[in-house]
Amino acid sequence: MEITIIRKQDNIIHFLAEGIDVAFANALRRTMLTRLPAMAIDEVLVLENTSVMYDEMLAHRMGLLPLVTDLDSYNLPEDCDCEGKGCSLCQCTLTLEKQAGDEVEVVYSRDLTSQDPKVVPASGDIPLVKLAPHQHLIIEAYARLGKGVENAKFQPVSTVSYKYVPIVEVNKEECNKCGDCVAVCPKNILLVEGDTIATQNTLDCSLCEACVEVCEPGAITIDSKKDSFLFKVESTGALTPEKIVEKAAEILKERIRLALDYANSL
Repeated sequence: MEITIIRKQDNIIHFLAEGIDVAFANALRRTMLTRLPAMAIDEVLVLENTSVMYDEMLAHRMGLLPLVTDLDSYNLPEDCDCEGKGCSLCQCTLTLEKQAGDEVEVVYSRDLTSQDPKVVPASGDIPLVKLAPHQHLIIEAYARLGKGVENAKFQPVSTVSYKYVPIVEVNKEECNKCGDCVAVCPKNILLVEGDTIATQNTLDCSLCEACVEVCEPGAITIDSKKDSFLFKVESTGALTPEKIVEKAAEILKERIRLALDYANSL
């Protein structure tokens, strides 16, 4: 498999994977979604809550907070020496204490204080609850590593998708250069260039075939490469997109090795 980075932003990466089939592409996507560990709040101890929000609703909102994850410093509960009972190697404690003054005050994710400065909310601007004047909130929360197969809150990705690499070709002999295909293309793949219809940014093509439908038969053909896929990975902020792809590939490789070892032992 060959990987080429097409575009990279803070929490989004677009890359081209070549030399694989659709089964492997989907396995990689599902590994990112369900097998890659990430940190999330799993237990919440509400010591005081005089707000209008029920304890259970507040705990649920806190559980959905994406937390920056340090995979090298924490173990999965099932792999920890404490057998998942909770220790500094598999659990991180976060506390929150907020007292509203004479005016309404919004409690944000940035108000959480973590015992580990490396495990903090990925965004500090997520609202948790609104406190009326003089209402009080004291919470102790415990975060741990988990996998998306267990609960969606442990997924380090908000979006992971792939598509075939498009091949857009214009037959100059069949094309009458009316320009209808240029107007109908939602991705601006086609353009009038002199007295011909040309293509641009073909990787952005969504394979909708709207241009094919408005043109003369055979004027435009759209196909795809069967061994190349364009991936889009958007992180929740728990892990960097590069780390997500790298770790997912390692996990998938190890699972394939175990499957082959099992098959050979039969």
